Amino acid sequence: MTESLPALDPPMSETDALTLGVEEELHVVDLATRELVPRAPEVLDQLDPQHFSAELHRTVVETNTPVSATLDGLREGIAARRRAAIGVAESLGLGLVAAGTVPLVDLDALSVTPTSRYRRMLHEYQMLVREQLICGAQVHVGVPDADEAVAVAQRVTPALPVLLALSTSSPYWMGEDSGYASARSLVWTRWPTAGDSGVLHSAQEHDMLVNDLIASGTISDPKMVYFDVRPSAHVPTVELRVTDACPDVDTVVLLAGLFRALVRRARLEHRAGLPLPAARPPLHRAAMWRAARSGLEGDLLDLPRSPIPVPAAVAVERLVGDLRPHLEALGDWEQVFDLSARALSRGSSASRQRRALARRGRIADVVDLLVTDTRGGATGPLRDGMLAPARLSPYAAAGDEAFPGEIAAEYAGIVPVLTALGATGLRQREDARDEQQRANGVTFSVAGEAATRLFPFDLVPRVVPAADWSALRAGLAQRVRALNAFLADVYDDRQIVADGIVPGWVVDGSPELRASGALVGAPGVRAQVAGVDLVRDADGRWCVLEDNLRVPSGIAYAMQNRRLTESILPELPRPRNLIPVEDTPRLLRQALLAAAGPAAGDDPALVVLSQGPDDSAWFEHRMLAEAMDVPVVRSIELFVDDGRVYRLRDGKRYPVDVIYLRMGEDSLVHSPGADGMPLGPSLVSAVHARTVTLANALGNGIGDDKAVYAYVPRMIEYYLGEKPLLADVPTYLCGLADQRAEVLSRLDELVCKPVDGYGGDRIVIGPHATAGELDALRRQIRAAPHRWVAQELVRLSTHPVFDGHQFAPRHVDLRAFVFTGDRPVVAPAALTRVAPAGSMIVNSSRGGGSKDTWLIAEGGM
Repeated sequence: MTESLPALDPPMSETDALTLGVEEELHVVDLATRELVPRAPEVLDQLDPQHFSAELHRTVVETNTPVSATLDGLREGIAARRRAAIGVAESLGLGLVAAGTVPLVDLDALSVTPTSRYRRMLHEYQMLVREQLICGAQVHVGVPDADEAVAVAQRVTPALPVLLALSTSSPYWMGEDSGYASARSLVWTRWPTAGDSGVLHSAQEHDMLVNDLIASGTISDPKMVYFDVRPSAHVPTVELRVTDACPDVDTVVLLAGLFRALVRRARLEHRAGLPLPAARPPLHRAAMWRAARSGLEGDLLDLPRSPIPVPAAVAVERLVGDLRPHLEALGDWEQVFDLSARALSRGSSASRQRRALARRGRIADVVDLLVTDTRGGATGPLRDGMLAPARLSPYAAAGDEAFPGEIAAEYAGIVPVLTALGATGLRQREDARDEQQRANGVTFSVAGEAATRLFPFDLVPRVVPAADWSALRAGLAQRVRALNAFLADVYDDRQIVADGIVPGWVVDGSPELRASGALVGAPGVRAQVAGVDLVRDADGRWCVLEDNLRVPSGIAYAMQNRRLTESILPELPRPRNLIPVEDTPRLLRQALLAAAGPAAGDDPALVVLSQGPDDSAWFEHRMLAEAMDVPVVRSIELFVDDGRVYRLRDGKRYPVDVIYLRMGEDSLVHSPGADGMPLGPSLVSAVHARTVTLANALGNGIGDDKAVYAYVPRMIEYYLGEKPLLADVPTYLCGLADQRAEVLSRLDELVCKPVDGYGGDRIVIGPHATAGELDALRRQIRAAPHRWVAQELVRLSTHPVFDGHQFAPRHVDLRAFVFTGDRPVVAPAALTRVAPAGSMIVNSSRGGGSKDTWLIAEGGM
């Protein structure tokens, strides 16, 4: 759209074949309001007109790089031009944004650059010009021969959708999410000369077409030919025009490397006399639309291979692989391969912008991200006062673990580092976090959602002081010993019921009392892996909130959180005696192997049984299996023969002695085995025959029952002869008439839970509930009182999170893990879960997050 594009200096010649140059269009934004502003002339007045020029709108500065023979040289050329332009812009209180669009726009305040050409275009094209608030990146590759340039432009067309997808950076249009990754593409294609040129065989045909378009009155000069790829109108190059402007310099370098390799391949095909690829314009338009629609986060049409959509990553990897001989010949292979892998791991700029908005719902944060990313790799630190955030300030809140008034001693080293990074610095670390999470597949799924989510992780670590952790470890080991004794007793003689310690109706009425639980053939440990949820009240006292003895999850996420902290916040000072998490898999494996039956021999075979990628914790299953150096299997890989369980792999069968069960009992019973028959019945028979051990055992859910929870302190005294070391939350059983009456009279003060609930399901927090919700709860309790318990509302402690702008308090809990082999061992990794703003429910399926948890051993901080 440029009125007067200066030649890429020095001019390209026959000896410069396949050299590179880039023209970048940069939006001008006000750093205070984050709005697009028509102040490009002020910036251009202080820049060299040989390298910087005006565009159609006064909101855009265009740069053009020196000619380069290498990608490294091109990168430096882009960075140098940005550096010069940004330096001038910041001195005026302005920022520059390399993206297809910017979100904050006041259309009425903007106008075209006042030249006769641009005014004529406004008169002729009206809305198309007024709304041309878009920026692209044009890549030039030197092809001096005009006929060859036309032939090359024809042959590279099938690959253009992939290049567009890599560049997508314009999800927002006029302040709204367009639903597209490249709204710029939609705006651009409205021009009558945009898109595919149609079949052309020579420079003469190209020039005739341009002359006919001018004669038709559709355009006024050759510079208004906006084909996706064209012989440049002003320099001897082939010009790529489909891509959005890209905030990340490396993305532009990647596009240039791929385009140059495409040009080389096309030129060789042309010289070899190979026919042009068959033209299918409707399919090409569909492929371009799909790339604009979803960028790297959806599917692409991998033309000309097939019209069937494939994941964007597949299309990118195929293109890079196809171009490898040409990339190697140009010396670009390793760099382009690395940049393509980085692009797929990082995701599109469009996706990053949407994540920035999702953090706090502030569109200004998107502009901040774009300004920061455009500066990245081009300039040094922001000048004082130029978009640099104020240092983060601690708050003061009663019951907060880090900021109860003054900064708590255990956070004295952490807080200065985080406050110095500021909001912008922490947002950049969050971007790095997301890249790592995505690259490692650290996701979870939510019922009813097709796509998985990145596991939420807050940057501010939580410290559990040595005195607290020492007391918790002793209490956790005691509690799990008693619960294991209860599980063994309740599925055998039920002596605890006979002695009147636990009422019979509590056991018999539990939805998780399973007949299968009685089939475990040997007494002893039934919960090899226990998860105990703890909360700290506002006065600093710890108590147990729930027990998880079925399929407790979170171990791998706790370990991954530590890895993230060490990777993205390496400057945080580590406390002395910080307990490392690396020993966790060894301790877990040790406990699981100790469960093997007598048939296992001296070298028991252990597997992790999962439902596979459809399971919400699939990442955890894979990570733990890998860390323990054991296979992760699905039910269709197992079968039972002559009372023994085997794993089928590559036509061979391998005996299995211990199965670390990571799926619910109902799912297990109905899942198919390797022979296509339900695995459950034969597997249960093998468990009963003690040829295989399920860890955790079937029927363990009764230990998670909320009514049973009320009796755990008595279990500790009954089975162990000890006083409980950990407090419980005062609990009322609605199955008892007197306690039910108190609950019904205090519904607006208590927390009510179904006895078989988990994951925050159906919890009603009285003080936060509406009158209608309390009325519905009252009816449910009266209809089935034994199915409900109520607890006193604990004033949960809070912990600071970074909410995208500042420190903010959020309620937290702590899931600790106990592994029981020969004796209970408390794992050195614990998971802090974080409730969303305004909530006390921490489960990730309800919008909760997590933190790295620093457990401190006795002897230091």
